[in-house]
This record gives sequence, C-alpha cells and structure tokens, in this order.
Amino acid sequence: MNIYCRASGQQINMDKSSIHFAKGVSNRTREEIKNILNVQNESLSEKYLGMPSDVGASTNGAFKYLKDRIWKRIQGWIENCLSAGGKEVLIKAVAHAIPTYSMSCFKLPRGLCEHINGIVRSFWWGSKDGKRKPCWVAWDDMIRPKRWGGLGFRDIELFNLALLARQAWQILNESASLSARVLKAVYYPDRDFLDAEVGSSPSRVWRAIVEGKEVLTQGLIRRIGTGEKTNI
Repeated sequence: MNIYCRASGQQINMDKSSIHFAKGVSNRTREEIKNILNVQNESLSEKYLGMPSDVGASTNGAFKYLKDRIWKRIQGWIENCLSAGGKEVLIKAVAHAIPTYSMSCFKLPRGLCEHINGIVRSFWWGSKDGKRKPCWVAWDDMIRPKRWGGLGFRDIELFNLALLARQAWQILNESASLSARVLKAVYYPDRDFLDAEVGSSPSRVWRAIVEGKEVLTQGLIRRIGTGEKTNI
C-alpha cells in the first residue's frame, strides 16, 4: 500500500478503511494484522467493487442481482422499435457485458446462466400479445461465430469458464504477483499450479480458478526450449 501511495501520489485514509476477517481467525491474529496495517475498523459491506463481498454456500442468492439487472435493462428497451441489428448490438454491448466482471472471479450457477440465456433469447425473438414468439433457430446455432453461420452471441456458462481460464493463465504466467503468491501459500504450497487441487474448505474464488485451470489445461502445450524447466 505504501508503494501504491508513492507511485500514484494518493494517500490512503486509514480512518475510513476497514478490514474483514474470516470466522476462523483468532482475536490475537486479528489484532496483529490490524496493527500492522493500521486499520482498526472491522466491517463487511454488502458489495465491494460491484460484487457481493460474502459469497456463501448458496450462490444463487448472492448473484441474483445480475439476473435482476439484465432483466431491468431488457424491459426498458422497446423491442418493437428495434431492428434485428439494433437488438444484436444491445445484447452484445449491454446484456452480455453486465455479468462479465463477476464471471471473471466466480463460477456462476448453471441455473442462473441458463436463466440469463433465456432472457436474451426472449428479447431477441420478441413477443406478441404477451406471448413469446417461437424460436426458429436453435440456441447452439446462434452462439456460433458469424464466420461459422451463427450470430456470435455468448453462451453465459461457456463465457464464464473462458474468463476463469484466463485468470488461471495469469496465475500461471505471473507467479510473482501478490494474488498468485497468496493463493499458492494457502492452497498449493508444495506443488506447481497445474498440479494444485481444490482441497478441503476452498473459497469460492479458488474453486472457480480450479475450474478455469481444468479448462486451460485442455489447450496447454509445453514449450521445451532448453529443457531446464522440464521434468522428464
């Protein structure tokens, strides 16, 4: 934090800062960390940087706000006044962009992903007299790239896995970063990242990264080079 202050020219207000500990942290450790950081306030806001601060066992309730935000946006669009091209732009630029930040850190429930896909499909095909119009093209065809005859829409679940795989790729390539060092110390201190397992009582973030790592390993190729870093 001191390096950040010197580099940015900004100053952190410790009186307005707060810290949150997990339930298993002892009071002695809490006091030591608070004294080191000079942050004495313990609190947990409902959201931080637009995402839920505490994601428990039930992720459906934690990420319900994504479904509500997308539905609210789509309800505000007058679909009868939009061309097919206009609908496509709104879906790709707004509806698909809303959950991107959350999906880069957490694995969304499959039911929520399917519900968001359903909202997008309903808006695309439209409705008449309160009834949804029939879908003349399968969703699997619509999510194909345009060069393959599709519309280039995103399947939310697949896009979620792609974003998590990118996080795993960053940890693999930037092992000296702070987040990578913290994860290594907690979840895989004695092994490489590619050999790391979920383990017992993992956080939602680590569970999501492991799922992204499993996707990533399907396309990884080791470049031997001199062979010094390759275990034969």
